[in-house]
Amino acid sequence: MSIPGRSLHCKAMGNYERLIESPVGPLTLRAEDGALTAILFGDMRKGLPGGTRVLEQAAAELAEYFEGSRREFTVPVRLTGTDFQQEVWAALCEIPYGATATYGDIARRVGRPRACRAVGMANHRNPVPIIVPCHRVIGSGGALTGYGGGLAVKSYLLAWEKENL
Repeated sequence: MSIPGRSLHCKAMGNYERLIESPVGPLTLRAEDGALTAILFGDMRKGLPGGTRVLEQAAAELAEYFEGSRREFTVPVRLTGTDFQQEVWAALCEIPYGATATYGDIARRVGRPRACRAVGMANHRNPVPIIVPCHRVIGSGGALTGYGGGLAVKSYLLAWEKENL
């Protein structure tokens, strides 16, 4: 299963990375074979070459997001995961900009209403946070729960989106 609206159309081959600055700190972008494959919080570079069209597009779209002018991403992504993880990641992409959903909401959306913890684990393994908006998933009582970039980053992203609606 692939994420709706995400197709591979770039032709660059190989593994690449680029570090960008953002309001939530440095982000390491990784691409492989013409698709974005990872966004990592912090400087996680491995010394791979930079400078591919997909990394330029990802950097530009993330800059636009943080400027408040982009709500949806078009950069091609490749997400590697189980069928269940793919279903969860697709469901995350359906959460509107500025809105939130609970782990239970996502579990019900993927047809496994009792799989809240499994949804949490799929969220944790999301390789392209922000673009696949796992920050929009909250606890059933409205509490902010774990996030790979830290709860301060999750809180910032949610507040940023609400402010820019």
